[in-house]
Amino acid sequence: MRVAVIGSGYVGLVSGACLAEIGHQVVCVDKNPQQIDSLCRGVIPIFEEGLEQLVSRNTAAGRLEFSTELPPAVRQADVVMIAVGTPSRRGDGHADLSFVYAAARDVAAALEGFTAIVTKSTVPVGTSDEMERIVSEANPKAQFAAISNPEFLREGAAIADFMRPDRIVIGVEDERARAVMHRLYAPLGLRDEQILFTHRRAAELIKYAANAFLAMKITFANELADLCEAVGADVNEVTLGIGKDARIGEKFLRPGPGYGGSCFPKDTMALMRTAQENQIALRLVETTVSANDSRKAAMSRRIMAACGGRVRGKTIALLGLTFKPNTDDMREAPSLWIIRGLQDLGARIRAYDPEGMDAARKEVTNVHFAKSAHEACIGADALVLVTEWPEFAALNFSEIALGMNALVCVDLRNQLERETMEAQGFSYHAVGRGNTPAHGLDAPPSSQPGAN
Repeated sequence: MRVAVIGSGYVGLVSGACLAEIGHQVVCVDKNPQQIDSLCRGVIPIFEEGLEQLVSRNTAAGRLEFSTELPPAVRQADVVMIAVGTPSRRGDGHADLSFVYAAARDVAAALEGFTAIVTKSTVPVGTSDEMERIVSEANPKAQFAAISNPEFLREGAAIADFMRPDRIVIGVEDERARAVMHRLYAPLGLRDEQILFTHRRAAELIKYAANAFLAMKITFANELADLCEAVGADVNEVTLGIGKDARIGEKFLRPGPGYGGSCFPKDTMALMRTAQENQIALRLVETTVSANDSRKAAMSRRIMAACGGRVRGKTIALLGLTFKPNTDDMREAPSLWIIRGLQDLGARIRAYDPEGMDAARKEVTNVHFAKSAHEACIGADALVLVTEWPEFAALNFSEIALGMNALVCVDLRNQLERETMEAQGFSYHAVGRGNTPAHGLDAPPSSQPGAN
């Protein structure tokens, strides 16, 4: 099949490359000429394991192309996927659909023959209905079907998620379009129960509901961690004990400094706004959003407590900046709140991340970005593990300790072993393991980022 993917960002590029890999003829279209030029030269603008090789292999095979010209790509396509950004709208938290609707108008003008127009972007309930209206108004003679096909790609594991999905959700109201989508995904060899055909509005809501539920699980684990600290229990044992229950599951029950990234913050907010517009109270989602902001804001004071109650004039080394490992994404990363909070408290910051430092430089100032984890810790009064990159667990902490001013380790991901760190002379502070009082930590002072 011939596929045009509108938008060559994270979702568009991964989806386009994977569709080419399973045998389709794909053109990825983007209005940014610099981005397209880079992709044509094999330069991938994002870090995603295996993506560079996937793009290279399929461009060489002639199955994957990149272009700034939308009309010819759309005219030849059986399927047009819209994968443009839907950021939070400034001021009210609703999803900004201006890029989606602009793409729909551009696509409408170029349609020839029956075409499945697929929304891959994360969009609120009713967006497909509005897109159908926009395309019909812009091109009354167009033969098309509007389809919702939300993505469930985890950064760092996106290719595996596309090729071996838990499920594919397709919201469709047209039998002809249903057949087209079945053909599109047939090369994956999925079982029938893995492809879930729903109404469009259900598909749109599934994406938001899934992300909100996962965000709630993370927040629940974080609040459990605070309780564990107060009563002397180990949160790792508690979450393992409840996660073994098949009704609950072990995933997304690891405590930390709060969730971030491109999806959970904006999607929980957008779902909450949709509910409010419909006079529905999603109290659990509202509390999740509030609790997560408070948690991220509280981390700088948790670090200050580990440093004896004062960080003014001290140097803090941060290991890991991205919101999760195996990505270069800094959007809504807890590290940004931590850096700004510690700077407000008078600390100096040294930082290292394997992939995220270029993006971090655009977000924060007065930070020394080191070339390695060892360099970041030189002269530091404390090291703080913020993102659980696998390489950090393998560091030689006895060697690192030799270059530090004070041996304080704050492990916000529970990645390291207490016995190992204490054997090297560190005062070790984890999350939810009975070593740091939780009382009062989640009420951010006015000087903290995100405070009222």
